[in-house]
Amino acid sequence: MNFSLEIGPQTDLDTVPAVKDIYITMLPGGDYKETAQQAVELVKKGFNPVPHFPARSMQDEKQLKDYVSRCKDGGVKQVLVIGGGREPMGKFDSSFQLLETGYFEKMTIGIAGHPEGSPDISDSNLEKAMKDKKPYADYIVTQWLLDPQPIIDFISKQSVPVHVGITGPLKISSLIKFANIVGAKNSLNFLKSNFSKALDL
Repeated sequence: MNFSLEIGPQTDLDTVPAVKDIYITMLPGGDYKETAQQAVELVKKGFNPVPHFPARSMQDEKQLKDYVSRCKDGGVKQVLVIGGGREPMGKFDSSFQLLETGYFEKMTIGIAGHPEGSPDISDSNLEKAMKDKKPYADYIVTQWLLDPQPIIDFISKQSVPVHVGITGPLKISSLIKFANIVGAKNSLNFLKSNFSKALDL
C-alpha cells in the first residue's frame, strides 16, 4: 500500500521516515516562503514534496505566482490546492480561483475532498465546487475520517483517484478537536458514541 505523510514547514527532515510523498502544510498565518523552502529541501533529499496552496491565505496573484515559482524552480512537481480554513486574506476565497490562474501547468494537482462535509462551506456549494475543480485535478485527497461508509459513497461518485486521509495516533481529546476542525461529522459522532471502542484505535 502506498502511504504518504504530512509535515509542517518547521519539521526536522532528519526525522521523516522513508516514504515517497510528503505533504507540507501552510496553516493560517503561515509564511508561504517557509513551506516552499521545506519543499525544496525535500526534493534535495530525494522525496516527492507536495506543498499545500491554501487559497484564502494568499494575499494576491503576485504572491501566488512567487510561491509557485519558488516551488517549480526548486524541482517540486506536485501540489495540493485547497481553500484553507480562514477568512480570505486577499482576492482569493476558493481553490477554484487558484486553479483558474493556470500557474500550476505541468504539475500534478491534488484537490480536497470532504466526504463528511466542511465547516467552511455548505453541502450544496461543496458539491458545486467539486464539479468546478475536478477538470483541473489529477486526484482528490479527503479529510481524515473514521466511518468507512461516507468515503465509500464519495469514491463511487468520483472520476479521478481518491487518496483517503487518516489520522496518526492521537489522544481522544485531540481526535475530537480535529474532527470538529475538519468537519468530520460522522467520525465525531462515532467518537462520542463509541468512546470505549475508540480507545482501541
